This record gives sequence, C-alpha cells and structure tokens, in this order.
Amino acid sequence: MSLKIPGALLLLTFFTACAQVPAKTDIKASTGKPAEKSQPGQPDLPNQELTEPMLFDFLLAETALQRGDQDLAIRTYLKLARTTRDPRVAQRATEIALHSRQPLAALEAAKLWVEFEPDSVGARQTVAALLVNIDRLDEARPHLEKLLASEGGNVGEAFMQLNSLLMRNSNKNAAFELVKQLAEPYPKLPEAHFAVSQAAWFANQFDVALAEMKQALALRPEWEIAAIYQGRILARTSNAAAIEFFDNYLKNYPKANDTRITYGRLLLAEKNYTKAREQFQQLLAENPGNADVAVAVALLSVELRDYDVAEANFKKALDLDYRDPGMVRFYLGGVYEKTEHPDKAMEAYHSVTTGNQYIPAQVRYALLLSRKGKMSEALHHVQSLPVANDQQRAQLIIAEAQLLRESGAYQKAFRVLSNGLDKFPDSPDLLYDCALAAEKIGKTDIMEKDLRKLIQLKPDHAHAYNALGYGLAEHSNRLKEALELIEKAIQLSPHDPYIMDSLGWVHYRMGNLNQGLSFLRQAFGMNPDPEIAAHLGEVLWVQGTKDEAKEIWQSALKEHPGNEALLSTMKKFMK
Repeated sequence: MSLKIPGALLLLTFFTACAQVPAKTDIKASTGKPAEKSQPGQPDLPNQELTEPMLFDFLLAETALQRGDQDLAIRTYLKLARTTRDPRVAQRATEIALHSRQPLAALEAAKLWVEFEPDSVGARQTVAALLVNIDRLDEARPHLEKLLASEGGNVGEAFMQLNSLLMRNSNKNAAFELVKQLAEPYPKLPEAHFAVSQAAWFANQFDVALAEMKQALALRPEWEIAAIYQGRILARTSNAAAIEFFDNYLKNYPKANDTRITYGRLLLAEKNYTKAREQFQQLLAENPGNADVAVAVALLSVELRDYDVAEANFKKALDLDYRDPGMVRFYLGGVYEKTEHPDKAMEAYHSVTTGNQYIPAQVRYALLLSRKGKMSEALHHVQSLPVANDQQRAQLIIAEAQLLRESGAYQKAFRVLSNGLDKFPDSPDLLYDCALAAEKIGKTDIMEKDLRKLIQLKPDHAHAYNALGYGLAEHSNRLKEALELIEKAIQLSPHDPYIMDSLGWVHYRMGNLNQGLSFLRQAFGMNPDPEIAAHLGEVLWVQGTKDEAKEIWQSALKEHPGNEALLSTMKKFMK
C-alpha cells in the first residue's frame, strides 16, 4: 500500500487552506466578521498561517516516507500535528504509524487526532482499537462509551460489532467485564444483552452467556440469530436441551430458515435422521424458489448420504441462479464421485472457471484424469493452471505431489514437496504434506523436523501434533511422547475421528488394549474410514474377537477396494 498520494493531497490541501489566510493576520480582524464555521460534518480546522518551517517539515516527512524512513516520517508528522493542531495532520501521522506497525506511535498520533477533532468517529475508533490491542481496556472504555452514545438509533448495530473488536484482546475476562459495563446503560436493548452473552461465552462464563441470550430473545422473541446462539449454548452441555429449544422455537416461528438448518444439523449429529429429513422437506416446501435453501438442503443431504436429493437440489440452486455457481458445481462433482460417475464429476469440476473453488475443482479434475490412466495429461493440467498468489502456488505443488503419490511414485512426490518448501519455507500446508511424504519413504527425521517447525509456526495446528505423535508411535519407541502429542491434538480438536483413531492406536501400541479399543470404536463410529477400520480390526483380532474384525475389514474393503493400509492389515492377519 502506497502512502505517497494521500500525503501529497494533504500537503496540497493544507497549503491551499493556509495560503488563503494572510500571513500573521487573523481572519476576524481582516474581514471585520467572525471566522466562518466549518460545514456540518467537517472538522473545525485551526486558523493557521503556513510558515517556512512547516513547509520544510511537510516536505521532509514525505521525502522520508518515499525513501523508506518511516520513523523520521512519523516523528516529523507528530511534530507538525502538535504545531498546527490540525486533525488532518494527526490523522496522517496515525495512518503512517499504523502502516509501519508501530502501535505506540499510532496511539500517540490518534490521541492527538481525537483531541483536535473530538467528534470524529474514525479517530475514536482508532484509539479504542489500539488500546484494546495493547490490553489497556480501562483507557478504551470512555472512548467506546462515547462511540456507543454517538450511534443514536444505530447503537444496536454497534453492540453487535463490539466483540469483533475485543476479540483482539487475549484477556477474555477483562473484555467480558468491559462489555458488561458498556451494556449497563442499555437494559432494554437486545443487542446489548447479545454482546454480553458473547463476551461471557469467550470468557467461559457459560451460565451468564445463556442467561443474557435468553434476555436478548425475551426482548425480541422473533430474533433468529439470538435463537440460534441460545441453541448452541444449550448444546454445549446437552444436545437434548438444544433440540427441545429449537423444536419449540420453530413451532412459534416456522419460517425461521436459518434456525431450521441449524436444528437439522444438530439432529444429524444426534443421528436422528428421520427427524432431520423432516426439517429439510419442510424447508423445501416453504421455500420452493430460494436458492440458499436449496444449497443448504443439498449440503445436509450429502451428510445424510442422500445423494439423489443432494444432486437434485444442487441442480435446482443452479437453475435459480445461486450467487456462487462455482461452489455448487464443485460440490456437485463430489456427489458424482460418491455415486461413481467419474465422467459427470469431471464435467462438473471442469465447468468451475472462477471463484474460491476454482483451484480445488481443477485439482479434483486432474486426479480423476490420473485415475483414468492419463497421468501425463493430469500433471500438465495442474502445472498449467494460472495462479494469483503464493498460497495458490503451494496448493498446486501439493496437488502435483498428490497425483504422484496416488500413482505410487512416493520418492517423486517427496521431491516435489521438498522443492516447494525451498521456495515457500513457511507454508503450513507444504510443511504438513512434506512431512507425511517423508514418513512414507522412511525419512522420519525430516518428518519430525517439518512437523516441529509447523507446530512452532502454528501452535494450534491439531493435525501437526497428531501426525507427529502417530509417526513417533509407528517408527520409534518414544510412545510416551507420542501419547502426549496426540493428547494435545485431541484437546485442540476433540471431535476429530482421525485424531481419536491415533489416540486409540497409540494406547494399543503401549499395551492398553481396552483403552485403545474404546477410542478406536469412537473414531470408527464418527467416520468408518478404511484406515480406522484397519486399526480397529487389528485390535479386535489381537483381543480374540476375530469374527467382528473380519466383518469390519470386509465391509470397509467393499467400500474402498484399493486401500493400502486395509489390504496390508488384512494380509498380515488373514493368511
């Protein structure tokens, strides 16, 4: 982002304004009339003559900025702001400091901006945001109070944005207390209670979160977003309580589509498929021409494995000119893959020409090409795709490696990923995939190095902890360390079936057969993946439950006939 043009404009406008004032002459004295006030909505600008030192400082600041000396530019603009008391200059100093990522300098400049232009919403917003970022919430409070008071009839909307600002502060309890204080003057405002509920949720004050959301809904019973959040808060401790709440709410407000979609998802999570289907059917019946509803029902139907219903509704959404047709065609391609119509899937993927799903769709198209024996054509397709940024370049490197991996060329896949890391050494996706590729060819030292770097870059990357823990369990005797890593992963992502599978597997490797079996059954219940089936079957076999092991393996093999892990495990035991 360039700052040169705004600075030039500021210099021009300031010079012009100053030039209109005779040197060392007050306007009032020269005209015999009071100085004219600024137009409504415009700041009251100081009567200021342009002196040679001011002009010199302006030129010095802008020249320093153009030469990359942002410290000098900031210092000079701060000096000018204090000299001129012009809010435009203070704003300029604030912008440069923000762009230079110097929050303390930005705060100093923004405070001057507020001092010179106390009615400026932008100035107060900037000061408040900077104070929140540096954990000075007590100082931010009066600015936030004035911002809320200035909103008038829009104060509700301001409360809805409040927690987005406070999310930047790591002290969630202090943020909760601040929101409570800000909400006190607005006891009849539903949005104020909503904001307190959200802040309480982030601070793990779940009883307060529920009570405040109930209050918001009592003040505005038809407010759908409050109903959805109340259901989610209830679901934290009891899905049954959330289901009962949603059921009662929808009886009173049957056209609350988003609530019904949330309710349907909850029913799916509870495996109440019959009632979930009822919700989808009602959505469709009441919204026959709504493309958003058609997409929602299609996506939910994919989760239900109702692929005919999913296909019909994705097509309906396209007929209704859904706003993101590329996304719909991408998911439609997935449905065709699930129903074993590869040609239709390729056609759907190839028809995605723009949008966020463009690269993923073309990668799926290439994978299907390779599975038809057209590997060189698939690689060419991936390598020739246009890219807009480094993230997309990394995606295509990963896609090329995936094509090679699926063909059994594991060494080549590792080389492609390793070369990619040379270009983009801090890419989380490349680090993760390169680590897995290294593990596949026995380079466990590289696997560990890449995953530890990934954890350093992204400490909340659950699958990095999981992959490292699983790799250590498979290729070393460091089982205690492996267990600690996987337990960290499960803390970060408690409902992930693959991490649950790793947890069960490492317990099995440590000799804790019953504990391992319990976790593996949970993982398989969440997702009957062939590799989870291989692990579960192995533990059952070792425990002596061989018939159940065979049944699980054979059922998984029917769905995934070429899975290496499954075939290897079956060969190991069923000789």
